[in-house]
Amino acid sequence: MALLLIASPGLLASISPAMAATPSTAPDLLARADVRYQPTAASLDRLAPDADPDVVALGLGIMQCAQQHGVGENARRLAIIDYSRSSLTPRLWVFDLARNTLLYREVVAHGQGSGGDIPDHFSNREGSHASSLGLFLTGQTYEGKNGYSLRMEGLEPGFNDAAMSRAIVIHGADYVNPAAGEAQGRLGRSWGCPALRPGIADGVIDVLKDGQFVFSYYPEREWLMRSALARCGQARVAQNVHEHRWLGAR
Repeated sequence: MALLLIASPGLLASISPAMAATPSTAPDLLARADVRYQPTAASLDRLAPDADPDVVALGLGIMQCAQQHGVGENARRLAIIDYSRSSLTPRLWVFDLARNTLLYREVVAHGQGSGGDIPDHFSNREGSHASSLGLFLTGQTYEGKNGYSLRMEGLEPGFNDAAMSRAIVIHGADYVNPAAGEAQGRLGRSWGCPALRPGIADGVIDVLKDGQFVFSYYPEREWLMRSALARCGQARVAQNVHEHRWLGAR
């Protein structure tokens, strides 16, 4: 899958207040974090060979852009959702970056307002019942109408930053049933939440709670071109590809 690769010299200056300048001590914290673990797109590809490597690289790049700006510096887990795939196939991967392991490979529901089996519409608007794209930072868990659930903070203004007010959370749901989905041609759908099979939802929530990352992808041109984090991630991917080719040619 081809991704738009856009570099912008003034990009980081345009990142939202959530991506504000890192405190003076942050470089030391990041340096210590780099010593503990150094995830790469190649290492994640080996853990999830059926995932699209371009999507994995972009998700990791966007996460690292956020961390460079003081957001989620202590995160050790990353969930990647590829909404360009059928709802009936696994399209959620949860990585433990510190231990270099794949924790989950699962189906995941999208919002009713996003479309049928493969969603093609995404929104940040209240009442749209659509899924949102981009990077989220997880918060606390709670017991709600869908049982054990996990709050998420959207980090991309205009694309997912209404997640808290819209109650876009991770939760389990009976309609996330692949067997029933085969009969109707798609999984059941949520009101915008990335809903999971009830049997695994609690486990996924427990490994993703309290300051981990969730990345939701679809090749939507507006998001790829206008989101500061998406553009930063694409520039990072392009730089890594260039460096890899340069080293390979030596």
